[in-house]
Amino acid sequence: MSVDPILVGVLGNRLHSILAEQQNALVNTAFSSVVRESLDLACAVFDSRGEMIGQSVGGTPGHINAMATGMHHFVAAYPPETLEPGDVLLTNDPWQTAGQINDITVATPVFLRGRLVAWFASCCHAPDIGGRLVSAEATEVFEEGLRLPIMKFLRAGEVNADLELLIRANVRTPEETIGDLYAQVTGNEVGAASLVRLLEEFDLDTLDDIAAEIMNRSERALRDALAKLPDGTYASELVTDGFDDEEVVLKVTVTVDGDEIHLDFAGSSPQSRRGINVVLNYTRAYASFAVKAAISPEVPHNAGSFRPVHVTAPEGSVLNCTPPAPVASRHLIGHFLPSLLITALREALPGNAMAHSADALWMTIWRGTDAEGREFMLNVFQTGGIGARSTKDGLNTTGFPSGLRSTPTEVIETMAPLIQHERVLRTDSGGAGKWRGGLGQCTTMGARGEISWSVNGNVDRLLRAASGVDSGRDGSVGRFALTRGALPSKSRVNLSPCDVVNVFLPGGGGYGDPFERDPEAVLADVVDRYISPRAARELYGIEVTYHGDPEALVRLPEDYTAVSLRGRK
Repeated sequence: MSVDPILVGVLGNRLHSILAEQQNALVNTAFSSVVRESLDLACAVFDSRGEMIGQSVGGTPGHINAMATGMHHFVAAYPPETLEPGDVLLTNDPWQTAGQINDITVATPVFLRGRLVAWFASCCHAPDIGGRLVSAEATEVFEEGLRLPIMKFLRAGEVNADLELLIRANVRTPEETIGDLYAQVTGNEVGAASLVRLLEEFDLDTLDDIAAEIMNRSERALRDALAKLPDGTYASELVTDGFDDEEVVLKVTVTVDGDEIHLDFAGSSPQSRRGINVVLNYTRAYASFAVKAAISPEVPHNAGSFRPVHVTAPEGSVLNCTPPAPVASRHLIGHFLPSLLITALREALPGNAMAHSADALWMTIWRGTDAEGREFMLNVFQTGGIGARSTKDGLNTTGFPSGLRSTPTEVIETMAPLIQHERVLRTDSGGAGKWRGGLGQCTTMGARGEISWSVNGNVDRLLRAASGVDSGRDGSVGRFALTRGALPSKSRVNLSPCDVVNVFLPGGGGYGDPFERDPEAVLADVVDRYISPRAARELYGIEVTYHGDPEALVRLPEDYTAVSLRGRK
């Protein structure tokens, strides 16, 4: 049936406001810093069939896009006749949702006059879900924590007390984990209440017709953008650190065919014996995100924008692992997919490419016992630099492609007996180029007092740097180490009270010949300590000299001079 286009626009905008209410309620009532500070979450609204109509502004692609396809499992498991007002469902099955045991999706059916008309859902990273702490050490998913099938967390508004007790008994952070689940329930309730008021305001019995038109508009817009690309087949490949001596190769073949695009990851490494495997749902999530970001980022994000994008990966490969493969650190592979795909599309999108970024989010988990015998556990997120673009420098310490925020120092030191001694931008970590890669950051973590503690470093790009484009230089690799030597990555390590852990994040690659960079930009980078005088001279051909007080803590731009060495023998 036809719908009023003005009504579609009005309700579409109102839904965005409702989704903001949902996310704000979730974040403001969350217990963990993972959700409250880093926004490791996603919120969305779905029609009665489980098709995603829209998402909140915040959130990570790995959650929102995986939830968009994962909702179909909820709808299949609980048809409308099995639900009633006040019911709330949840699951953390990696193969049905976001690919990791720690990510819990909570879904709430919305009823209007006794009829199911929509769903609100959110997906959040739980601070703990039992099993091993998040790492790549497990050899099967059963070691990684409590796996919850799709089931009712609330029945007609009453909490499933047995399920809550089961979760509490299996996690190290019961108050935070259960508190975040209640926050997800609250966010969904806020969204559902506002949606019911909206439908009553416009005297509507269903949202499905409006939702269908919203999704169709996104589909048409993305198809129009794809149709402008030259038909053809494009490919790229990159290698990640993997686990120990097991490197992981990622390959993609992109086929543009009219107004559709096919992404085939055949040729990628087989699934790993360790927990860096990616489920197909998560592969689709970051692959579809990369396509939309590269080709038409302004298209509203919903189920319609997925329809022209087709993603395949061989079963049993690292990008389509089969149970019971371990998957806890799947983001250390999945976050490389946007760089892989944007590189493949470079020929089809001239002038719109970018160098590789730090890519994988760095997640360190600190656990131990303080001097009074109290246990603590803290998840800390940090981000490296984004690759340079064809007309702009890369962004420093920005969560691409994850979208997550770094954990503030004040939160770290409040929630655990730890001291972050240093937190600075990492000089010279961005790849040199006409456009410089974004910088990583340097942080050092120590203990406060005589504590027993350990760290899990879920990190990557310690061995393989973010590559540059068109003569741009590679970014710096990361470093995860004690002052006395390197630490193993993706594994838990016990520490002594006197240890200091260096967490130095990688930078993004550069774009273009460094000798083509504006000398004034080179001078500004030296003044800001983004690059060193030595790098300015050796990589950019610019001699920068400081003439001010050598003891000055604040050095002004007028205290520097720059002389070009380019063209000299």
